[in-house]
Amino acid sequence: MERGPVHLLRTRFRPRSRPRFAGLSFNRMVPNILTLLGLCAGLSAMRYGLEGRFGAAAVAIVVAACIDGLDGRLARLLKATSRFGAEFDSLADFCCFGVAPAIVLYLWSLQAWGGFGFTPCLMFAVCMALRLARFNAAIDAAPPIAHAYAYNFFTGVPAPCGAGLALFPLFLGLEGRTLGLPGVVAFAHHPVFCAFVMVGTALLLVSTLPVWSFKNFKVPKPLALPLLLGVGTFTAVLVADPWAALAGAGVIYLAMLVLSRRSFHRLRAAAEARTVEGQGFPAPSPSGRGSG
Repeated sequence: MERGPVHLLRTRFRPRSRPRFAGLSFNRMVPNILTLLGLCAGLSAMRYGLEGRFGAAAVAIVVAACIDGLDGRLARLLKATSRFGAEFDSLADFCCFGVAPAIVLYLWSLQAWGGFGFTPCLMFAVCMALRLARFNAAIDAAPPIAHAYAYNFFTGVPAPCGAGLALFPLFLGLEGRTLGLPGVVAFAHHPVFCAFVMVGTALLLVSTLPVWSFKNFKVPKPLALPLLLGVGTFTAVLVADPWAALAGAGVIYLAMLVLSRRSFHRLRAAAEARTVEGQGFPAPSPSGRGSG
C-alpha cells in the first residue's frame, strides 16, 4: 500500500523521543558536591596555616562548618541519602574538624613546645575520630530509644562545634590583634592556654554529655521574637567584628552545654515518672518517698 504525502509529512515531523541515560540525577549529587566543597575548605585551612594566614584558615574552617550543617539536611530534603554520602561526610568531617584545627593551632602556638606541643593536637584528632566512629556505629546499630526526647540530643559535642571550641584561642588572639591588645594576643598565643583548650574540647567530644541537637527543637511563642532579635544582633556583630562574635559564640555554647544537661535530666525524670504512673505505681516524690 502506497503511503500518501500526509502520512510522510507526519512521519518526518514527528517529535523524537528524548534519549534517557542511566545514572544518578543531579539533585542526588548536590549534597555530595557540598560535602566536597567543605572538604576543600578544610584542606585550604591547613594550607593557609602553613602560610601563616591564620585569619583565612579560621574562615575556611567556619565555612566548612556551615557547609556541614547544610549537606545532611539537603540530602534528607531531596531524598538523596546514601551510604556513600554518609561515609564521605564522615571522612570530610574528620579532615575539616579533626585534622585542620589541630594543624592550625599547632602552627599558631603549640609548635613552640616541639613534640610535647603536638600531643594535644594528636589527642584532639584521635578523639574527633572516635566521636565520629561512635556516631556512625550508633546509626548502623539503630538501637530502640525508649523515649522520644532522646532524639533531640547528641552524645558528646558534635564535630563542627568541637572545632569551633578548639579554635577559641585563635579567635581570641585575632580579636586582640585587631584591637591592638598585645596582652590578649600573648595570652591567646600561649601554649599552655591552647593545650588546655584542645584537651578540654577533646574530652567533650568523647564524653557522654547530652547536647542539644536542635533537630526538633521547638521555640516557645513568647521567646520567638527575642530569639529573632538575638540572631539579628549576632549577625550584625559577626559582620562588624567577626573574631569577637566567634569567640563570644564559643563562650555562649559552653554555657548552653550546662543548660542542655539540665534539660536532658529534667526530661528523663519526667518520662520516667510517666512510665511509673502508666504501670500503676505511684510516682516517687522529690524526697524519694511515695506520694501517699
